[in-house]
Amino acid sequence: MYQLLFDLIFRRMDPEKAHYLAFAWIRRVARVPVLRTFVAAVLAPRHTALRTEALGLRMHGPFGLAAGFDKNAAGIDGLAMLGFDHVEIGTVTAEPQPGNPKKRLFRLVEDRALINRMGFNNDGSAAVAARLAAREAVFRTTVGVNIGKTKIVPEEEAVADYVASTERLARHADYLVVNVSSPNTPGLRNLQAVDHLRPLLTAVREAADRTVTDRRVPLLVKIAPDLADEDVDAVADLAVELGLDGIIATNTTIAREGLGLAADPALTAETGGLSGAPLKARSLEVLRRLYARVGDRLTLVGVGGVETADDAWERILAGATLVQGYSAFIYRGPFWCREIHRGLAERLAASPYATLAEAVGAETRKQAAA
Repeated sequence: MYQLLFDLIFRRMDPEKAHYLAFAWIRRVARVPVLRTFVAAVLAPRHTALRTEALGLRMHGPFGLAAGFDKNAAGIDGLAMLGFDHVEIGTVTAEPQPGNPKKRLFRLVEDRALINRMGFNNDGSAAVAARLAAREAVFRTTVGVNIGKTKIVPEEEAVADYVASTERLARHADYLVVNVSSPNTPGLRNLQAVDHLRPLLTAVREAADRTVTDRRVPLLVKIAPDLADEDVDAVADLAVELGLDGIIATNTTIAREGLGLAADPALTAETGGLSGAPLKARSLEVLRRLYARVGDRLTLVGVGGVETADDAWERILAGATLVQGYSAFIYRGPFWCREIHRGLAERLAASPYATLAEAVGAETRKQAAA
């Protein structure tokens, strides 16, 4: 049914307009009490075997929606209604900004991928904080808040910019993510260098602790798949040194060569970050490298090219406690979470592991021991 809807309507629409239309309908359904209960019963059945503890939080399962879909915390309950175990909102910047000029989102249907150069379009951290403060949760879900640098802020003032967002948003976040890996804000990826990253993460940690005194807000950093292996190791070592809670691997890629892209070359040449199926191999490679480096000292979140339950299971075995998706949501539709959860429950039942926690990193550990 969804595939027919996608082919007849969404595929013919501008991708950004289609996104806003679909998201508007999700929010509308979530506002109707009887309807949202029915939809959640169909799309979000719970599997007790998948219950997950991560970052000091208890979740229905390990599968969540990556940042970028709900930039402004406008539809958290609607997304939870569809079955996402956690929803990461943002990326949010200290100041509101419109993002890059349109057209800025492109579908590579043949590759089951997207290219975006949205440029952190969002309402700003003050407005998003107010929306989160006013939210009356209908469905229980974990809410992550992803923060980034305001475009007009120079690199030397980036720390203060992130701190401003942290002070506004930390109290409303179940966990906080420092995004230094989007390719669509000039100079942002420079902050992944350890010399820049150390003072930034230190300042955000201190701001979160200063702002929220009744609990410790978990702090993660999101990295790019385009980092060299030695830089991945350096970020992992820094995260352990600073006492971070986790790393999200990975963001979108600026690479195009060697990915076997089948879409029109004029389309694949569009600037921006590529996400979806072509990112799968490198994202998994980075995840395995991180787990081999840090083991269970950090919570790793696997994202990038996750389409099926097999993909999610592979990320867990590689070392991910949590798994996220985004691009495949566009192509697979509202039954996607249900398919992932059912498939994960089946794979866990057929495995030698009694719990998901036992499965985390099992294949990477096995390879290291061989």
